[in-house]
Amino acid sequence: MQRIVAFCLLSLAKIYSHIFYRSEFKWITTSPTNPWFQARLMVFLNHTSLYEPLFIQNLSFSFIWNLVARANVPGADVTLNRPIVGRFWKLMLPNISSVTRKKDSSWHTYLKSIRPDSLVIIAPEGRMKRPDGLDKSGKPMTVKGGVADIMENLTEGGMILCLSGGLHHVQSPGQHFPRLFKKIKMNFAYIDINQYKESFATLSPRERKLKITQDMQTRLDNDCPTNSQT
Repeated sequence: MQRIVAFCLLSLAKIYSHIFYRSEFKWITTSPTNPWFQARLMVFLNHTSLYEPLFIQNLSFSFIWNLVARANVPGADVTLNRPIVGRFWKLMLPNISSVTRKKDSSWHTYLKSIRPDSLVIIAPEGRMKRPDGLDKSGKPMTVKGGVADIMENLTEGGMILCLSGGLHHVQSPGQHFPRLFKKIKMNFAYIDINQYKESFATLSPRERKLKITQDMQTRLDNDCPTNSQT
């Protein structure tokens, strides 16, 4: 039943997005046939709004059905503890796990929950960018090392980088209702996980984590589409 509810909600989000938003989605790398079904990890870069399910417009209904069965998502406890928003995210993604930004056991517990068939979806900045380019505490937005921790647990399949053009022109943090009839943009890049990890194979675990984090930051800075705010 949870899978059916999640599929219906995500399908409604897809239909809503098609009706009210123009889109510009582009692959910036070559990709295999059916890259979404080969993915083990989806990395969402440039986290700007809780309305980011609008980007599901690009996904097929068959993949959405597959996603709700396999998705394993670490979610910020501050978001999931909100009575309405948190409940909505838990209905859309039944396997979303609450993690904190503190140095506690929640992250290690999450890593242990990743199954061989899981499709991990993560926003590795770990917080949401405000219109001034900073987080809610006024600190620069940077990629955290959690994505490297997850990759240590993956041995096959692909990683899809979902590089957002941002949604502040649709809904900024703190705004309750989205603006309609805007254009949303996202670039996609497909990376074979084994080949990617092999490029860091000679490094120590600590150095490897640092290099992967730096690489994700470089891609965030350089490969996201420019949003026209229209």
